[in-house]
This record gives sequence, C-alpha cells and structure tokens, in this order.
Amino acid sequence: MEFYREEVDATLKALDATDKGLTSPSVKSRQEKYGLNELKQKEKDPIWKLFLETFKDPMVIVLVAAALVQLVLGEIIESLIIFVVLIVNSIISVVQTRKAESSLDALREMSAPSAKVIRDGEKQTIHANELVPGDIVLLDAGDFIPADGRLLESGTLKVDEGMLTGESETVEKSVAVIPEKVGLGDRVNMVFSGSLVAYGRGLFVVTGTGSQTEIGKIAGLLETAEAKQTPLQQKLESFSKKLGFAILALCILIFAVEASRVFFGGSEGVDFTQAILNAFMFAVAVAVAAIPEALSSIVTIVLAVGTNKMAKQHAIIRKLPAVETLGSTSVICTDKTGTLTQNKMTVVDYFLPDGTKENFPDNPENWTEGERRLIYIAVLCNDSNINEEGLELGDPTEVALIAFSNRKNKDYNEIRDAFIREGEIPFDSDRKLMSTVHTFDGKKAMLTKGGPDVMFSRAKYVYKDGEEVEMTEEMLTELQNVNEEFSNQALRVLAYGYKRLDSNQVDISTADEHDIVLVGLTAMIDPPREAVYGSIEEAKKAGIRTVMITGDHKTTAQAIGRDIGLMDETDFAVTGQELDAMSEPELEEKLEHIAVYARVSPENKIRIVKAWQKKNKITAMTGDGVNDAPALKQADIGVAMGSGTDVAKDASAMILTDDNFVSIVDAVSVGRTVFDNIKKAIGYLFAGNLGAIIAILFALIVDWINPFTALQLLFINLVNDSLPAIALGMEKPEPDVMKRKPRNVEEGIFAGGTMQAVITRGTLIGIAVIISQYIGLEHSPEMSVAMAFTTLILARTLQTFAARSNTQTAFGAGFFSNKYVLLAVSVCFILYIITVLPFTREIFSIPQNFGWSEWGIAAGLALVAVILMEVVKLVSNKMRRV
Repeated sequence: MEFYREEVDATLKALDATDKGLTSPSVKSRQEKYGLNELKQKEKDPIWKLFLETFKDPMVIVLVAAALVQLVLGEIIESLIIFVVLIVNSIISVVQTRKAESSLDALREMSAPSAKVIRDGEKQTIHANELVPGDIVLLDAGDFIPADGRLLESGTLKVDEGMLTGESETVEKSVAVIPEKVGLGDRVNMVFSGSLVAYGRGLFVVTGTGSQTEIGKIAGLLETAEAKQTPLQQKLESFSKKLGFAILALCILIFAVEASRVFFGGSEGVDFTQAILNAFMFAVAVAVAAIPEALSSIVTIVLAVGTNKMAKQHAIIRKLPAVETLGSTSVICTDKTGTLTQNKMTVVDYFLPDGTKENFPDNPENWTEGERRLIYIAVLCNDSNINEEGLELGDPTEVALIAFSNRKNKDYNEIRDAFIREGEIPFDSDRKLMSTVHTFDGKKAMLTKGGPDVMFSRAKYVYKDGEEVEMTEEMLTELQNVNEEFSNQALRVLAYGYKRLDSNQVDISTADEHDIVLVGLTAMIDPPREAVYGSIEEAKKAGIRTVMITGDHKTTAQAIGRDIGLMDETDFAVTGQELDAMSEPELEEKLEHIAVYARVSPENKIRIVKAWQKKNKITAMTGDGVNDAPALKQADIGVAMGSGTDVAKDASAMILTDDNFVSIVDAVSVGRTVFDNIKKAIGYLFAGNLGAIIAILFALIVDWINPFTALQLLFINLVNDSLPAIALGMEKPEPDVMKRKPRNVEEGIFAGGTMQAVITRGTLIGIAVIISQYIGLEHSPEMSVAMAFTTLILARTLQTFAARSNTQTAFGAGFFSNKYVLLAVSVCFILYIITVLPFTREIFSIPQNFGWSEWGIAAGLALVAVILMEVVKLVSNKMRRV
C-alpha cells in the first residue's frame, strides 16, 4: 500500500490503529507477526568453508596432487614447500574476505536506540527494536527516526534524509496527501528509518519496520548485489583452468610415453617399478615447471605496492584487486552531493531592485544601505547558528546566510547582539515565510524572508536607491525575470523585506505579513568543487565516461552537469521515474547519451550500473550515503567518500580520504600502471617456465635424462623468480599511460604483445638450456643436469631486464631507473651461488666436478639468450615503424 497517497484516516484504518496508540495485547500480537524492528543478518560462511574454497583452482589442485605424490615417494622437502605456499595464500584470502563483509553490521548500528511512542493512551519511551506497524511515534528536533511512517502531525518539521536520497537540503514535511505517484525524495508526508529530525516536531504512525523499511530494503539489496570479480581475477581464473587442464593432459601424455618406453623398450635387467616411478616423477617435474607457484603471492604483492602509492594520493584500498580494476575503468558513476559538489549551500549571487548584483563588497564599510539591509534581514530572520567548534547547526539554507555574512567580514553574532529578537512567526511550508520583530533606532520593524513568489505577492513597496518606493508592474516583472534567471541556473532563491510596526507592537500574526517593503534576493547553490572541472576533462582524455547519479532535482543536477563539462550537446538527463518507465532495450539504446540521473532510488542505481556492465564496461560507482551502498557493491569497483557513512565505506573497495574527484583520476593512473606491471611480472614468470618446459619436452623426445629435479624447479619458481617479478611490479608508468583508451575487458592477460614476448623469451631460454644440457651430457648425465639448471636459473634472472618493457630495451627504459630490478638480480645471483656451495651441491644435484669452465659455458649461453631477446625487440620496433 502506498501510504503517502492515502489520507491520514485511511492510513490508520489500514493499519488498524488510532491516534491514541496501540494496546499492549495488540503490540504483542504484532511483534509475533512482524518480528523485531531490526535488520536481518545474512549468515556468513564458516571459516573452514572459505579456506577450502581457495583450493578449487585447477592449478592449485594439480600442485596438491603433485605434492601428495612426492610425499608418498619420500620427497618430503619438495612436498612441504608446496603445501606451505598454498596454505599461506589460503589464509590471506580468508582474512581479506572476513574484513570485507561488514556492510550489514554498519547498517544495523544506524538504527535508532529508542523511540517515544503513545501506547495504551500514554506517552512511553521504548527500545526502537520493539516498534511495530501501527505504533504512534513522537518526533522532536535531534531525534533519529526509528521506523518508516506516515505523518499525522507536522509542526514545521524538517528532516535530513541525505543518507537515503543523497540530497544536501533538509526536507520540509507536510501531512497533506500526495495523489500522484512520486519518488522517495518527494514523499514529504512520510518519514524514513535512520533519517534525522533537523527542525520542528511531528507525530507519525509506523507503516514499516525492520526489513520492510526503506533502509531495510537497501540491506536486502546489499545481500543480493553481486560481488564482482575484477578483470584480472577473471582472466587469471580462466587461464588457470585452461593451464591446469593442459598441464594434466601433458603430464598424462609424458607419463604414457615414458611408461611405454619401459614396457616396450625391450631393455633387459631394468627395474620396472623404479622405471615407472621415474616416469611419474618426470611428469610431476613438468607440472612443477609449468605452474608458477608464486604467481598468486607476487600479484598480491604488486597490488599492495599499488595500494601504498594510492594511499599517498588520498585513496585507501580496502580490497587489493580494486587497484587493477580502477585502471580498467571505462565508466565512473558518481554521486553529485559531496562528491562533485561541496555538500554545503553557499550564497553565490544577489539582486537589489536598483539593479545591483553579482559582486557583493567584502568590506562592510563599502556596503550600500540596500546591501546592509539585505544582510541584516538574512541574519536576523534566521534560526541557525555556528558554534565555537565551527559546527553548523540548523537548516543548511539558513546556515548559508550567516556564513555569507561572515564571509563578507561581518560577524553574524554582532548583528544579532545589536538587534535582539522580540517576536516571531516561525517558518512553515504552507505560507513559505518567516518573520521576526526587532528594534531599529527606537522603531519596531518586522523582518520577513521567504519564497520569491510569495514575497512578491505580499510586497507593496521596494527599497530602491535609498528610498521606499511603491512597487510597479515594471519592477515586479524585472524581479520575476531575475528570479526565473536564477532558477534556470538551478539556484535556490530567497526574497527579503521588512515592514514598519507601531512603536509598542511586539506580537505579530500572519495578518501582518503584507504591505512589505521588498529589499532584494539572494541565490544559493551547493557549488561544484573547484578541482572537479579539471578532473572531468582529464577523465575524458583517458577515455573514461563520467555519469552523475543523484537524488537531487533534475534541473539542479543538469545545471551542475553542464557547468562542470560532464554533459555535451548530445547528452541529456532523466529522472528515476523516467528511468523506471524505460524498457531494457530502450535503456540500452539511450544509455551512452544519459549523462545525468536525478531523483533516483537505490534500485535505479543498481540498474544503471548493471546496464553499463551489460555493455562490458568496467564500471566504478562513487558515493557516500546509505542509498549508495548496494550500487557500490554491485559495481566493478565501489568508491566511497571518506566523509561518507560507514555503510558506504564497508560496501566499497576504495575510500577517498579527501572526497576529491581528482584523486579518482590519479588512482586510475596508478591502477593502469599496476596492471601493466602485473602483466610484466606474469610475462616474466611464464617465459621462464616455458623455457623449462621446452627443455624438458626436448629431453623426453630425444630420450635424454630429465634436465631438472623437482627441487631445482621449485627453488627457481618459489625463491629465485619471486624477487625479479616483484621488482618488475615497481616499474614507473609508461609515458602514454593516461593517453590510452580503457582496456577492452575481453582482452586476455597475454594481449598487447605479452604472449609474443613470452614465446620469444621462453624459446630462447629453452634453446640455451638444451645446448647447455647437450654439452653437459658429454661429461655425464649429472653434469648435464647441473649445466641445464645453471643456464635456466641465470637466463631467467637476466631476462628481468628484457621483461621491463615489451617495446623498450633495458637501456631505452633507463637501465638504472628501477633500482629494485638491480637489487633483485643481485640477490638472485647470490641465491644461485648458495646452490653451488660445497655443502649444498648434493641437495641441488650439482656434482663436485662442476667447475668454472662448466659454469662459464652455462652462464655465457644464458647471457646470449638475453641479448637475443633485446635484439628481437629492436627488430620488431623497426618493423612496426616501417
């Protein structure tokens, strides 16, 4: 039932309630029917389940199988290393998941702790969770509203609903029925759970509790909103599955070939059991060589490096993969209030009947009498305050007026101390006026401010050129035109005037609010942040579409959008109701030309995000209110404002501590660089692994001894390769990082030349290892393994320089520009030296007669392979230019 469209009596009848309140038996039966007035908590997965889910990855399954086989065969060290790495990765994943699931807890904490109700005909204070539909609740200024309800009484009631609608202004409430269907922000005869009473008093009947409130529906949306995988996660998961199955197939093939050689080779005196085990270990070695065991950890570390960079630029990352996602962003759906704007009403213009406007003097001594009267009326006919701590108290519109006085170097308290209020008629939404009585030079005057149209109809005179002159049709037309001009700029306009009273008159009534002397107008707005203009333009250059989604009015939102350069000639704005009326095909057709969405609901926001995602656009959503939380979770990356609600922060992947749109653009640059560097690290790892696989397969084909032991490969993959890969994650941005269009989401992780680089570098490493093993076989099988291992580890280490860029050589990128690469390569050489020390040689299957000459040959082959990698890069660049 849409209670805002029903009369008060009809609403009470539908809820089986009266203005005297419910009886105790009725309350008890309703609590049994509706439950407590609190949000339901979705049951979380137990830790053991989260832990086991991390082992679903095909590559992980292959590694577990390999580790179990090695454990059975007595290769304890190798199996333990694999298990330790997998367990550590799982623990990290579980911890991150637990930290991310706190949105509903924050929502629950926002519930009001108590409520003032009428029950059994008496006023009572109860815990808010005991409320039921039909309860009669009393409201006063400063109260949190404990449930949704239909207003029965409103005494100049104003409510801050920004956490639900995103609007910066308080909402004036009314009891009157609203016959037509309207959006949440326009239901002025309703109040909503979690909002705050800013002014006045009220009485309402509860229409919804718990999950049936608007805030409860948002909690439900949070539960159903899908947590999106990042593009990198999707590509790595897809690649992991393919690689896992390919490795299994390859291992089975290798084992089959080796086993057939044992059974059909015709060799006499062969221990078949040992031969089969050797064949199986050969297959296991291929699995170990192919799978980059440290990949997950390295990607996590590179993302963490990006996180630290972003933190220095006012962007706190809550979920590591968000770093990479932001770099892929094609669309930013941003809230207006507090994100693009300052979330603070500000007087930006004024008008006096003599034509004075725009530049209000900063020095009070230079004010005209008309300007002085305008400021004085705005300050005196005003209930707001700014306390000693700078906290603004009262209606934001009124706060803007006293802040305007302060900004023009006239302390509003000085004005109020000089002219004490002696009488008043409070503002109400019906007459749209407020009046107060003060004494000026021993004479009484009623000061009035209100809506321009109402003030124009009550004004008989205007204050012009220092005189009170009668209002003419020409003057009225000019004032109306100025008001319309302000309104078209989405400015909020107030008019000011006064009326002289008898010397002893203090009490005034609405009957006195006529024959007013009109002094002038002020125009105010929640203005854009200064830095937003440049950041919107920067986003355009980076190929990123910025879309405004707000709970504010369409005219206001559209004006802001055009002012900051968010809209061009082909773009337009729609309201939430207009969006609801659109079919999915219609929305899909118009989507790319809708730059502004106004008066939207949480459901609208999710629909907009999903529509962009349906077009395969990586979508970021910014926001700060409870109403933004579901869409923040649904988006590929949710960006919460640091000044926003805890709910929005907990539903987001990233928090901007300075609420600055510029920080988003800076974060995009870091995100793109991080993805580039992750691809460099992945290319480095897989090129080295490919080289090892090529050498192993060649040895299999020509019936050589396996060139590596499983421990050697684990040492290279887990220890030696990790440091260079991490160092590549420290590379500086490419020169064109913010001049490219957003990356295509369908693009694989090996696109953009990465696959070509992996194949080239891997092939050269493989050939170098094969030659090294061939030379070693002339001495002994053991020597061939030692030389193959040496060439592989040194070639993989030195290829770090080639992996720094797919287009630039190591010297072109600046040989010394990444000190981490130089440090990583140095450490890797030291690690290799450890493997050839007298007391460790046996562990790594390096014979005692492996000397300098053998090392020189193996190292020389590795160096030649890396030089050839750079030569290929130079030739490719030259061919592209041709």
